[in-house]
Amino acid sequence: MGMWIVHIPSIEHRVGISHAVLGWLLLLLGAGAFAGMQIVGPLTDRFGARTVVPLSAAVCSLTLVLPGLATHAWTLGAALLLLGLGNGCLDVSMNAHAVQVERGYRRPVMSAFHATFSIGGVLASLAGARALAWDWSAAGTLGTAALLGLTVAALAAPALLPPSGSHPAGTDATTVPSRVRRSAPRHIWYLATLALMIMLCEGVANDWSALHLRTILDAPAATAALAYGAFATTMTLGRFLADRVAARLGPVAILRYGAAAAAVGLTAAALSPWIPLALAGWAVFGAGLSGCVPQLFSAAGHLDPDNAGANVSRVAGLGYLGMLAGPAVIGPLTHVVPLNLTLFLPVACCVTAAATAGILRPGAPAPNPHEAGAPG
Repeated sequence: MGMWIVHIPSIEHRVGISHAVLGWLLLLLGAGAFAGMQIVGPLTDRFGARTVVPLSAAVCSLTLVLPGLATHAWTLGAALLLLGLGNGCLDVSMNAHAVQVERGYRRPVMSAFHATFSIGGVLASLAGARALAWDWSAAGTLGTAALLGLTVAALAAPALLPPSGSHPAGTDATTVPSRVRRSAPRHIWYLATLALMIMLCEGVANDWSALHLRTILDAPAATAALAYGAFATTMTLGRFLADRVAARLGPVAILRYGAAAAAVGLTAAALSPWIPLALAGWAVFGAGLSGCVPQLFSAAGHLDPDNAGANVSRVAGLGYLGMLAGPAVIGPLTHVVPLNLTLFLPVACCVTAAATAGILRPGAPAPNPHEAGAPG
């Protein structure tokens, strides 16, 4: 996905479309991802992540080449729809497998998986920048990345857990109380709503952090870019640390105090008249949000081991809609109030998440895997 993002400007220029048309086409990417998430969740439960993850990775890799081959708006739209489908399939299936791995470790490890996703984005930006400097075509660069993706999928497949790994040793599906199965859908939608709020905040940071410094504080373009850099850096570092904190303090503390810290950080950024304080606010915002989404995905997967894939797909799907909706909502709001005041929408989402973090409490309907774990 990082390789696609790096090549958006060159592909847009080659296809000959405007920013407005590109914006509409990117909605197809989101639609494909949402559809893939909903399709692959039940398939992962039925056939196991060991089968579905490599196939999803192969689909995601192969469809990555298509935007580089597109020559018209409609072919680019079709390519993005298929790429989104592959990405959505891989997103849910690999998170469902991460739940299996976490269950086997009997301690939190989900945040570390999400941190490596962030590192992948950094590597893609570096590799993509080098390829563009060498004047490689988008099709050639994306094709190379696709071959690498196929190779990794093939090499990783034998090491993935078989379907029987979905339950801890000595247990089976019958050990999951029927009360949990009955309450799972309602509980899952609570988690999904929180995921929508948190990922809406992430989407706002992705698209509006640099513009905030540029338009409100009149920062130079290079300085304004540091806002997103500060957010992304602290989010990545926070995800590497979140598992140990969750093991010691529990997932409720990660969500409650993380979301509260994010609200404080973004409030400081929104109200600051000084660039350094605004940058610090965006950094605190990233650190606070860093561990929240992994806790929600983990809780969804552990709630009912028999339906981990379907439950993760619900939480990830609604969260992904929040990621798309956040930036889209901020735009129209700027016609009513200044950009810095629109940032109080994600602040409100963070406050709500902090206030309702008790949904992750060990006494919730699902057995909590973090209780049994110990760090390291």
